[in-house]
Amino acid sequence: MIIAFNKPFGVLSQFSGGKDRSPHPTLSGFGLPGKVYPAGRLDRDSEGLLLLTDDGRLQSRIAEPRHKMRKTYLAQVEGVPDETALLALREGVALKDGLTRPAQAAAIAEPQLWDRDPPIRYRKSVADSWISLAITEGRNRQVRRMTAATGYPTLRLVRWQVGDWTVEGLAPGEWREVPLS
Repeated sequence: MIIAFNKPFGVLSQFSGGKDRSPHPTLSGFGLPGKVYPAGRLDRDSEGLLLLTDDGRLQSRIAEPRHKMRKTYLAQVEGVPDETALLALREGVALKDGLTRPAQAAAIAEPQLWDRDPPIRYRKSVADSWISLAITEGRNRQVRRMTAATGYPTLRLVRWQVGDWTVEGLAPGEWREVPLS
């Protein structure tokens, strides 16, 4: 079984650690089927597609960077990235833990997404824009670090797709069983 879940902003990508150990909500509050586990993680301040499964091999295939499963993110960034910044993302960005693999990166129009709660903080004097970024590795906070390294910090990050699975049609906190691909 594989579940596509639209993880809301502020929710931890785990089932325990809520009331007793952390003030943040966990996956346990969303009525997910028993005996499924996250295949990968999304930071508390990221939102969008989180896959869960009861199949350990599938969980590994999705989550382990060695399998190079493509993950597509929609990132609202501070400023308007120029072609030089997008090219840097496409060729790989030097981070403290080494050069990233090349990514698919493109400027996009503002996507039709759900409202975020709480909304991002806007600054009248600084423009913002959206990019699509597809990566095949999963370093800690990688997309945020990549956009910051090119001079365009991420304001909002939504994982839209993992492999062929997408969050399209799911409101925050909703989930559905999806076919294996």
